[in-house]
Amino acid sequence: MEIKLVKAIAGDVLLLHKVQTEAFQPILEKYLDYETNPANEPINRLFEKIQYSSFFKIIADEKCVGGIRIVTKNNSYWISPIFVLPQYQGRGIAQQAIRQVEQLFTKWDTWELQTIQQETGTCCLYEKLGYERTEFEQVVNDRMTLVGYKKTRNS
Repeated sequence: MEIKLVKAIAGDVLLLHKVQTEAFQPILEKYLDYETNPANEPINRLFEKIQYSSFFKIIADEKCVGGIRIVTKNNSYWISPIFVLPQYQGRGIAQQAIRQVEQLFTKWDTWELQTIQQETGTCCLYEKLGYERTEFEQVVNDRMTLVGYKKTRNS
């Protein structure tokens, strides 16, 4: 399934909020991470992210099926977050989206992200794309630990 990335604009906030909430709801229910889960993110916070960072809608089948946000800090690009609607997961959409943003953003060679250690399929996705575990580890609650991943271009 081919996807395209479309830069999000302020007018996309309701749509992206709905898609983000639906995409992260199963994770929220599984890990009960009410403080960190994007399903709980207030719409005004998402609006700020769209306005002040590189936020893209992931389009497949001519509809928005997810989103990906890229921020820069310490001469690295950070994926924070990436999400795909549950009914579209497992089709290579996140993999394509990551590859596309890696081609779009070329000023720095380092890419980083954090994900849930217990989500082994997600960890495998990042590893398949060349990301390696870092030393970062943060216990969120007794069900969930965040871990860091990093990729250096041409490595």
